[in-house]
Amino acid sequence: MTIREGKNNRQGVSRIFSGKVVFVGIGNILRGDDGFGPALIEKLNGKVPALCIDAGSAPENYSGKIIKEDPDTVILLDIAHMGMKPGEYDVLKKDDILRSGFTTHDLSPNMFIEYLEKETGADICMIAVQPERVSFSEEMSDSVKRAIGEIEGIIINCLGEGRNA
Repeated sequence: MTIREGKNNRQGVSRIFSGKVVFVGIGNILRGDDGFGPALIEKLNGKVPALCIDAGSAPENYSGKIIKEDPDTVILLDIAHMGMKPGEYDVLKKDDILRSGFTTHDLSPNMFIEYLEKETGADICMIAVQPERVSFSEEMSDSVKRAIGEIEGIIINCLGEGRNA
């Protein structure tokens, strides 16, 4: 999927759930909007039939846990600079992530994604939100908080408590 400037990609988010799903929240809760991934994981935990991992700023440390789960789909939850308005989001497929360099983290997700794909055979994508602020000691912006609520609703609606993984 490609990024569509100025639009939240609700349909794209709802289409990515296939088989056994693992969510990986990436980000630093001390850096404002960078806490998007961990915050969404906190909201999803126990509400969806999927493993929900708060990987903080080091998702590679959770590779073994993800591989052991043997998922069909791995969904990374992170912020990314996509040229959109703060709080807008989209689904980035693996190739979009690998080509883009959109991530706000120092460590590129390329090696992590390629390793997971090789070891699990899973489809890998990212639900990415455009950040407003990512400086240390800042609170999360209202626009990203709204995005969390909206994305949480879409995921719960798609996966719900009764869905079989």
